[in-house]
Amino acid sequence: MRFLLALLLPLCAVSHGREIVKLSPPNLERGECVMKAFAKRASVKSFSKQKPTMADISDLLFAANGVNRPESGKRTAPSALNRQDIKIYVCLPEAAYLYLPKEHALELVSRTDLRQSEAPVCLVLVSDFNDRWSGLDAGIVSQNISIFCAGTGLGTYPHTTMDANALRKGLNLSASQTPMICNSVGFARE
Repeated sequence: MRFLLALLLPLCAVSHGREIVKLSPPNLERGECVMKAFAKRASVKSFSKQKPTMADISDLLFAANGVNRPESGKRTAPSALNRQDIKIYVCLPEAAYLYLPKEHALELVSRTDLRQSEAPVCLVLVSDFNDRWSGLDAGIVSQNISIFCAGTGLGTYPHTTMDANALRKGLNLSASQTPMICNSVGFARE
């Protein structure tokens, strides 16, 4: 996973004390047709040593909840009442980042390994639990992740079993923010 850090460092920009990693534009030609992705969708709980590239992560985040209509700021995942309250935290072995959909970038939030599985990438979907639609919105984003992974050769396992208190602390979440779903992502072990 050190190679990911080596790829990220040259792309980092420090802005007002924030470390931002600009992601490459998503490859909109990537993957299989949606019906094949649905046919292949399955939970993967055992991951190989092969790690997703930064291009994989960029495309994955765009598919999960990226801005696909820049003029309105609307996203790939529909949101109840267009609240767009789901935050995606990208947990890698060396660090954890907050995905910034409008900038299609990552903001460093922790230099610790907050992954809670053997997967090389864990996407933690966080919502303000005071929003009554948070479960619906988190489920939609998680489904986008699952379909993207199925259509591109990645594997994922959406789960709610996680140490929410450790994630709250490690990701510097507010008292009302709750980790809803974790999608462990990587390549399936053969």
